[in-house]
Amino acid sequence: MTQRINYFKMMPEVVKMMREIEKYTKKSTVSKKLQELMKIRASQINGCAFCLNMHTVEARKLGETEQRLYCISAWRDCTFYSEQEKAALALTEQITLIVENHVSDELYHHVRQQFTETEYLDLLVLINQINSWNRLSIATGMMAE
Repeated sequence: MTQRINYFKMMPEVVKMMREIEKYTKKSTVSKKLQELMKIRASQINGCAFCLNMHTVEARKLGETEQRLYCISAWRDCTFYSEQEKAALALTEQITLIVENHVSDELYHHVRQQFTETEYLDLLVLINQINSWNRLSIATGMMAE
């Protein structure tokens, strides 16, 4: 794939609005490491190399281990992710693949056992945000460098 359109240059107002949402997510009480894990998982599902590269670099800067980064696609079978992280990753997967999975009442209640109502909403914003970035990056041919 080659870059088709540089949406950063062509759509500065949209990028500015999306960056405002990024500022909101950075103020969230959801940990920065967990946010990066969620962004990585959604980007894996969507196949966004640009975002995968960016968020694995960010996760490492935050102290995330190689083991946890390598195993994130198999998080269900790992003991080194917390119950809170597993709940957030399950929600990430179901929202990213919402047409296939929807968000079941069971998952909602499980996530809510781990997160407050405000945090749950913050998770939703974060997941939708990374999915938007993924889709823009993939459709415009953004490349990992």
